[in-house]
Amino acid sequence: MRIDIHTHAFHNKIADKAVHHLVDHYGINPVGTGKADDLIERLDRAGLDKAVVLAAATSPRQVVPANNWAIELKKTAPRFIPFGTLHPGYDRNGEELERLAANGIQGLKFHPDFQGFRMDDPAFYDLMELVDERFICMFHVGDDLPPDQNPSCPKKMAALRKTFPKPIMIAAHMGGLKQWEYAIEHLAGLDVYVDCSSVMDFVNDDLLKRLVEAFTPDRILFGSDYPLYDADKEIQRISRRLNMSEARLDAFLSRAGKLFG
Repeated sequence: MRIDIHTHAFHNKIADKAVHHLVDHYGINPVGTGKADDLIERLDRAGLDKAVVLAAATSPRQVVPANNWAIELKKTAPRFIPFGTLHPGYDRNGEELERLAANGIQGLKFHPDFQGFRMDDPAFYDLMELVDERFICMFHVGDDLPPDQNPSCPKKMAALRKTFPKPIMIAAHMGGLKQWEYAIEHLAGLDVYVDCSSVMDFVNDDLLKRLVEAFTPDRILFGSDYPLYDADKEIQRISRRLNMSEARLDAFLSRAGKLFG
């Protein structure tokens, strides 16, 4: 099963606003509308079976509505694997985890930079105490600030992995957006998966090859970061730059399927 492990799709009522927020933060012109039907069309063109759809509640009051959307997608959109979300400031995270599990949600997305907490915040560690191996955890890691100042960074991600060994953990953007030397230093060799989303525009061939060597191919998952990027074009870019054979490419695109059983 070929999977895009890193996409975002929003309810039609808020899709335009959500996409504009991404543009304002990252300064990237998106290729997509952020709507479910557009994402499905792109999966078809890329020859992908499913997409993990991610959302992160930017405030405690958004936890339940965001998870309602994930549960709706789970029931109505078989091409999607929706992840839920929690927030350190929400006072019923334990109940929300049970609700997500009861509705077949298999993963959680955390984006400290958007959600307004540091990855090493004691309140976030308290939240992570509630999460067990039932859930795959995807973390946004890295950004423009120096690592010690950024809410998320590879060093904080490494500490989190060592403290909480049970859940499968994925560090997005090859372990740290624009912090790749730091990612190699702190995350290589740990029990952490990474994805290639929002990476191709920012790394040269030498750094890309060093990242692959550091994390090893069996720990690297395909992710497009739709609606910022298109899956088919991202597949073409990374396969060309790494000179992938058809067999290697198929293994790469299918690797995430093993995480879901």
